[in-house]
Amino acid sequence: MSRFVDVLLDTARTSDKGIILGEPAQPVRRTWAEVHQQATRVAGALVEGGLAAESSVAVLAADPALIAPAIQAVWLCGGSVTMLHQPTPRTDLAVWAEDTLRVLNMIDSKLVLLGAPFDALAPVLADHNIPYRLLSELDSAPLAEPVVVGEDVHALLQLTSGSTADPKAVRITHRNLYSNIMAMAARAELDTVNDTMVSWLPLFHDMGMVGFLTVPMTLGIELVKVTPPDFLRAPLLWMDLISRYRATITAAPNFAYAMVGRRMGNADDGAYDLSTLRLALNGAEPIDAVAVKGFTDAGARFKMPPECVFPAYGMAECTLAVSFAPLFTGLTLDYIDAHALEVERRAVPVAPAEGVRSFAVLGNPLPDVEASVVDSSGHVLGDREVGEIRLRGPAITPGYFTVDGPVSVQDADGWMMTGDIGYTIDGQIVVCGRNKDVIILAGRNIYPTDIERAAGAVEGVRAGNAVAVRLDAGTRRERFAVVLESKSAGDASAEARIKREVASRVFEAVEARPVAVVVLPPGTVPKTPSGKLRRAAAGEQLAESIRKSETA
Repeated sequence: MSRFVDVLLDTARTSDKGIILGEPAQPVRRTWAEVHQQATRVAGALVEGGLAAESSVAVLAADPALIAPAIQAVWLCGGSVTMLHQPTPRTDLAVWAEDTLRVLNMIDSKLVLLGAPFDALAPVLADHNIPYRLLSELDSAPLAEPVVVGEDVHALLQLTSGSTADPKAVRITHRNLYSNIMAMAARAELDTVNDTMVSWLPLFHDMGMVGFLTVPMTLGIELVKVTPPDFLRAPLLWMDLISRYRATITAAPNFAYAMVGRRMGNADDGAYDLSTLRLALNGAEPIDAVAVKGFTDAGARFKMPPECVFPAYGMAECTLAVSFAPLFTGLTLDYIDAHALEVERRAVPVAPAEGVRSFAVLGNPLPDVEASVVDSSGHVLGDREVGEIRLRGPAITPGYFTVDGPVSVQDADGWMMTGDIGYTIDGQIVVCGRNKDVIILAGRNIYPTDIERAAGAVEGVRAGNAVAVRLDAGTRRERFAVVLESKSAGDASAEARIKREVASRVFEAVEARPVAVVVLPPGTVPKTPSGKLRRAAAGEQLAESIRKSETA
């Protein structure tokens, strides 16, 4: 049996910790032992229904009370879990069904487990001949013994957030999961007796699924779990849960820290006690220092230690986590010379000052991860020399499933190129940006985050909703544009002001001017499920806008 499943079973036998669901209306607590008992009954029903070992099982549900036992049941059956992308009220269900069928064929899945609030989609699946079973009906005699599988059998097939027309799934094995969970537990000094996690993160995303469901369920850590809609309806519920449950660990993307920082400014003195929070994980690319400061400044009134901010570097291809910053040191920024970075590909330190280029220091690689930075020829670079980050170790995925078949990501020596540009400082990782997003102008490497930070400082631009788009990549005519969201979209005079000021601010920041600034209404800049900007999709959006203007 895999070591991952061994630990999961041991926790079910020995731990009195569990998961609290239903906040704020009807909180209910279930121990991990009770979750396991339900999982054995679901597993029994699946095996009775003919599910074979090493089968790929897709899950479409949003209720954590259903998802937790369902995914464990699949692992007890020796299968792998894929959390499907969830349709929204604006989704064309016919298109969604075709996209889902494409994903199921790619991962060779013959079964979808369907749960609230998506039960109503059963007829859509049936119309497209997609086999499914309702989670609410899976209850049979408990599976007597888990199905034995090896360490290199798939446990999780994590869909990436790229195009639905060209999907891709990261293949995460039992070995990968065990290795990364244990490494995270060691580096973060997880305490199964005293730690309590609070999360609203979506379970179809790797941070939500692995970091804030699989980790506590496997190790036996108390978890308070609500859903993204719960958070969006009442953002301060997040702080309320941390306060009431004396929570020690949480995580969120930039936008959530920024939003809650603003909301806490209007809360009454004494409304929360955040003194127990020791890890507020932020794995954004890049970490927004302004959002972090707004969060910690607002939290200080409620006894939140600013050092709880926990910068991290992660990706699904490394199961979840690559590196963590040192515990209880907060956000450390490395201030560097812009010219040396852009032209010489060196990170030369300079004194901190307003407008100086800076990047978050993301800590040393975890115990199960080996990292190095290499140039375009594969030569290993030294400290503060900028190149592509590569990774190796037992947490690294063997590769992807794609519509064209499996694709390996490791070379003959086990190294995986990440596509991330960065450098190291005494072994600690610093990420500058994605290789494919870097804009090359007259021999200078300009990072889109610098453009986006400058654009986001203009009044009227929605925070975290400005994206730099690379145009004519790889040609002598390489240029860039800025696509942004504003509530003033449609107001000609306001748009004109925003465009002028964005162009000016960007030129001040990077000494280059965008060929276009496009102002869009809120909710239109494409993002991943975790809130990261999708620059390639924004580029397609801009190209379409240009085509329409040219044919109008």
